[in-house]
Amino acid sequence: MVMREIESARSAGPTFGDPPLDFVVVDVETACARVSSICQIGIVGFSGGEEVLNYESMVDPRDDFSPFNTRIHGISADHVAGKPCFGHIHSTVAAHLSGRITVAHSNFDKGALAAACRVHDRSPIKATWLDSVRVAKRAWPDLPSHRLNVLTKYLGIRHKHHDALSDARAAGLVVVRAIEHTGIDLAGWLAPYGTRGGAAPKAAKDGPLHGERVAILGAPRDGPLGRQLAEAGARVLSSVGLTTTMLVVSDEQPYGRFYHAAPAYRRAEELRRAGSSLAILSEAEIGRRLAAP
Repeated sequence: MVMREIESARSAGPTFGDPPLDFVVVDVETACARVSSICQIGIVGFSGGEEVLNYESMVDPRDDFSPFNTRIHGISADHVAGKPCFGHIHSTVAAHLSGRITVAHSNFDKGALAAACRVHDRSPIKATWLDSVRVAKRAWPDLPSHRLNVLTKYLGIRHKHHDALSDARAAGLVVVRAIEHTGIDLAGWLAPYGTRGGAAPKAAKDGPLHGERVAILGAPRDGPLGRQLAEAGARVLSSVGLTTTMLVVSDEQPYGRFYHAAPAYRRAEELRRAGSSLAILSEAEIGRRLAAP
């Protein structure tokens, strides 16, 4: 890769328009409790599950350095002396993130960028945001913590915690591993988690499912499957609860072959172990049941 300077920041690899990216990842470190006080930023681009480029810059936050923050990331005023402020690198950062699927580990980085844009009187950065904490919680629900350092240790990812470029790279690899582990693609991760949809369709007064209280895994209750169930007499619920009698796993569910790790499925299994007669059926199975004479 060719090393070059971009607005006093270090960047490696090709430009962010080359090659096409599946997603980018951003991480920032801040100088003090004010989230606008960005003192380091790292951005990594992924394509086909591989890192294809990266960008890193130390940033003069134009703010005080808190001893607490410095103890966490090791960055002090001396490290950013003569470095650009966020206003100077905004155009570069915006070019890297705008209009792309942008991953961050929690909403902190998104909020910090928004605050820095306001403080430096720059345009907001518009991206499609994906929280890798939420991804990790869905992919590995049994882990005691989904902090980035815990995840990288569990997944065997090399990682220097609280270095912006290393954190960005690690968060991106968490998403890559989650896609591999669950079979859920980026579109699936971006879909609303535990989608409930709008108002439940009204249950028919009679039908083969009259009296059933049905929750759907992986599809909105006001969608085609929910309407089909309601037309058969079922009351379509927003979630699995004590009174649920059936969970139907949608053909469109975003969890792939690991749908059994979804919270609704896990809740249904818990109820069954506790003695509930709740039935778990696939959309194909419920379709055959409704088609039977």
